[in-house]
Amino acid sequence: MKHVSPLAGLLARCIFSAACTMACAAAATPPVSRADATATDSGAQQFTLSNGMQFIVQPDHRAPTAVHMLWVRTGSMDEVDGTTGVAHALEHMMFKGSRTLPPGEFSRRVAALGGNENAFTSRDYTGYYQQIPSEHLEEAMRLESDRFANNHWPDEEFRKEIEVVKEERRLRTEDQPRAVLAEQLFATTFTAAPYRHPVVGWMSDLDAMTPEDVRAFHRQWYQPGNAAVVIAGDVDVQQVRSLAQKYYGAIPARALPVRKPRTEPVQRGLRRIAVKAPAEQAYVALAFRAPCLDQMENPGDADRDALALLVLSAVLDGYSGARLDRALTQGEQRVADSANSAAMVMGRGPGLFMLSGVPAAGKTAQQVEDALRAEVARVAREGVGEAELARVKTQWIAASVYERDSVFSQAQELGSNWAQGFPLDARERLLALLRTVTSAQVQAVAAKYFGDDQLTVATLLPQPLDAPRGRPVLPPGTTIR
Repeated sequence: MKHVSPLAGLLARCIFSAACTMACAAAATPPVSRADATATDSGAQQFTLSNGMQFIVQPDHRAPTAVHMLWVRTGSMDEVDGTTGVAHALEHMMFKGSRTLPPGEFSRRVAALGGNENAFTSRDYTGYYQQIPSEHLEEAMRLESDRFANNHWPDEEFRKEIEVVKEERRLRTEDQPRAVLAEQLFATTFTAAPYRHPVVGWMSDLDAMTPEDVRAFHRQWYQPGNAAVVIAGDVDVQQVRSLAQKYYGAIPARALPVRKPRTEPVQRGLRRIAVKAPAEQAYVALAFRAPCLDQMENPGDADRDALALLVLSAVLDGYSGARLDRALTQGEQRVADSANSAAMVMGRGPGLFMLSGVPAAGKTAQQVEDALRAEVARVAREGVGEAELARVKTQWIAASVYERDSVFSQAQELGSNWAQGFPLDARERLLALLRTVTSAQVQAVAAKYFGDDQLTVATLLPQPLDAPRGRPVLPPGTTIR
């Protein structure tokens, strides 16, 4: 399993493990698409089949390779209590066969084409990809459309694979102190919003999960109107249209379940937790409730605040030697070995602004927490210079250009934009909006969103590293995807 961050990491770096794939902007029933462009300056084109499945094609003829990605607008935020982790479990089971292919055959065939493949689950979406020589695109489309429509496997395959999922949880969460802290932080920060659950699921839910839970989730959400295929690389758009109709067009359309809102209530005071785990160093993470970027076409006040928070995060931690680095980790008075920020303000659920740090030798987590907040308070008090603002904007533009060198990054960005309901030309719109953010706007959000009443603090209290860990052994021949 691989987790993909929104917009290919252009805007913010997640400070936790893969357990923290985050985003924002809850809605009761997301639209099929808010895209109003069918083509972009880069040559990307979008079209929709009669069954509602959308296709986004980005031609790039610099190398004879293609990336084929299937995106489903469903993730852990669409789960209900008692079946957390089912979206991720289904991701695993999608490799376990269809009505025409036995377990494991999908991966064997992709490898035989000279390709590689994997999948990812986040809170907002699930995706599957193959990177293959472009001459084999048709076969990749045939294979993916088959398992999307006809996922089928015996119960015994599920019983084996759920143990792999549990082991993944142990390795990537329970054995990683900061991932444990992140999990507890989100569980404390959110009370109603489904982001309170980990993507991998709670272990008790994995223990109780049944094959029918996974099959029911597939029937609910894996429908043409809730999915998009993104293809980038050495491909012809008209050929893709023909193949799309051939392999995906016959999948019947079905009504999607109604997504009921699970709106997070207003926080009414500081929340603080301590997490004990075997670790060498302490760690502190601060989560401030924040607005989300919901509209690029006609941004409102909350959208503009979200954009300013993205810029604030870049000012604090967007490059080597940025404010947090200089103030907290350098010089004789340094208090931290590392310090980070991330504005998680894009996606389908509630937003957060994160600050975190690791205390230096002889320093405490409280000193790091105070220093992190002091840097934000400094921006609120003094503002940001025009040269500093210009620097982070220039770096975004440069990063955008560099990411165009990878067809995988292009497909990833287009797919995550679609999953979040943004238009086909979201990259261009977003960069244009970020260019308009002023120093005064950055100063204003630094003063507005960082009070105690919208803050949750989690502190890692290191425990001895030799604490016993009971670890079940996986069945022979199993692997963690």
